[in-house]
Amino acid sequence: MAEKNRLVTVAALQFACTDDVSTNVATAERLVRAAHQKGANIILIQELFEGYYFCQAQKEEFFHRAKPYQGHPTIVRMQNLAKELGVVIPVSFFEEANNAHYNSVAIIDADGTDLGLYRKSHIPDGPGYQEKFYFNPGDTGFKVFQTKYAKIGVAICWDQWFPEAARAMALQGAEVLFYPTAIGSEPQDDGLDSRDHWRRVMQGHAGANVVPLVASNRIGKEIIETEHGNSEITFYGYSFIAGPTGELVAAAGDKEEAVLVAQFDLDKIKSKRHGWGVYRDRRPDLYKVLLTLDGSNPVK
Repeated sequence: MAEKNRLVTVAALQFACTDDVSTNVATAERLVRAAHQKGANIILIQELFEGYYFCQAQKEEFFHRAKPYQGHPTIVRMQNLAKELGVVIPVSFFEEANNAHYNSVAIIDADGTDLGLYRKSHIPDGPGYQEKFYFNPGDTGFKVFQTKYAKIGVAICWDQWFPEAARAMALQGAEVLFYPTAIGSEPQDDGLDSRDHWRRVMQGHAGANVVPLVASNRIGKEIIETEHGNSEITFYGYSFIAGPTGELVAAAGDKEEAVLVAQFDLDKIKSKRHGWGVYRDRRPDLYKVLLTLDGSNPVK
C-alpha cells in the first residue's frame, strides 16, 4: 500500500518588541504574512508579544495590560488574519478573568474560528521573571486542539522545562508541540546563560515523544523600572524548529528578526512514533511517584 503524505508546514516568528501594542501587533501581522508567503500552515508568535515583558517588576499598574478573553482586540485581529490567509495562529495574551489573571494562549484555526484557550500551568518566580505576582496558575490542564492541518499541543514558556507537560499533550494525540516564550539574560547573574540548556530540553521533548516541536522567542533589550531601580533583560532569541528525533531543522540567532519554516509529513512521523515503541512500552502503573512533590507523599 502506498504511504500517505499528510504534509504540514510550521513557522516560528522572532522579533524585538517595543512597549506599544499597535506597533507589536503590526509587526506580528507582517511576519505572519511573510511566513504564509513561505508556505506556512501553522504560525507561532512569541509569548506576550503585545508589549515589553513587564514581569521584571511588580507593579499594580501593569495589571491594566490585561484584557478579557472574549472580544480581545488582538485575538479578533488575528482571527481575521487567519481567515484571510487560511493559517492557524496561536495567540499569546495577558488574560483578565474577573479577579483572576492568566498568561494565556488562544488557538485560532485556519477559518478564523477560536478553538479554545490554554492557560499557562507552571508560573516562574525569580529575579527578572516575577510572574507569580501577575498570573494565577492555569486551570485548563494540558490540552490539544484539532486544527485544519494537525492536532497540536500548545504550552507557554516556563512549561517548556517540564517533560510531563510535553508527554501529557503527546498522549492526547498532539502531532506537533508549540511553545511561545520570552526568555533571556538573568538580571541577578551576568554569567548565567540558559540559551543552550533551554533549547536542548525542548529538543529532548521532541525526541522523547517523537513529535516535531516549534519554539518562538523574542530578541532585543528591554528595560523596566522596578521598585529597586531599573531591571534589564536581553532576550536571546534562538527560536527553532525541531524534528521528531529532536534534530534541529531550522534555527535563528540571538539578534535578528526571523521567520523560520519547516515541513513535516505527519503520517510518516506517526508510523515512526508507533514503530519506535516508546508509547507501547510505557508503564503508567509505575509512575505514581510523579503525583508527589517529594517522591513519597501523594499530593492531596
